[in-house]
Amino acid sequence: MAGRLEDKVAVITGSGSGIGQSIAERLAQEGAGCVVDYRDHPEQAQGTVDKIVAAGGKAVMVQADVASIADCNNLIEQAWQQLGSCDILVNNAGIEKRADFWDVTEADYDAVLTVNLKGVFFLTQAFVRRLRAANKPGRVINISSVHEDMVFPHFSTYCASKGGIRMLMRDLAVELGPLGITVNDIAPGAIATPINTALLNDPSKLNPLLANIPLGRLGKPEEVAGLAAFLASDDAAYVTGSTYVIDGGLMRNYKEQ
Repeated sequence: MAGRLEDKVAVITGSGSGIGQSIAERLAQEGAGCVVDYRDHPEQAQGTVDKIVAAGGKAVMVQADVASIADCNNLIEQAWQQLGSCDILVNNAGIEKRADFWDVTEADYDAVLTVNLKGVFFLTQAFVRRLRAANKPGRVINISSVHEDMVFPHFSTYCASKGGIRMLMRDLAVELGPLGITVNDIAPGAIATPINTALLNDPSKLNPLLANIPLGRLGKPEEVAGLAAFLASDDAAYVTGSTYVIDGGLMRNYKEQ
């Protein structure tokens, strides 16, 4: 039986590890050709490609820093050149920097907002321009965060960027809907990824967090990937302008310790 994404091509930013890697693997399992994007670690991106190919899928890797508009344009161009199309865009790449609000530097502000918001904006623009030229529909999936809506003290730049993504998603859902392009956010809570290794190994930090999560555990990257696969598929053809929270109930139960 053919997968839900047979003959589709997906670009997944930051897909060398963590949630991005799981999404690339899952979309490939569903039949999509995948463009694995990386900024700094080609060995990680190659690992994602190798996993996909070993499982019988199709994938290529492209270096692109979403902070660079030229790189954004080239990333979409490479999808068309190497795989013949670009039907699905997963804006997954993101960074965060902890600081008290009064200590946030201009450099840190620029770094977070450029990757998390400007990068999403202009990569999506490049994606949409090519779809319009080809008169094709498409799917935009932003990996946002529960912090597009939920406060996160000491991470003001991150919250600002994710709140911006939420409003951008809603606006583009209306503007791009007539083109057959859907736009949705996935808002993960606490997910067990390599970036959270220190948290996972520190019971004094992990246990209070788990106490705030009604399901009593962290999420898995594969669970986020399953939601992305749904939004990328025709099962979600009538879904646009929405945020899908995947957080084990954290947002409904969160209390600052």
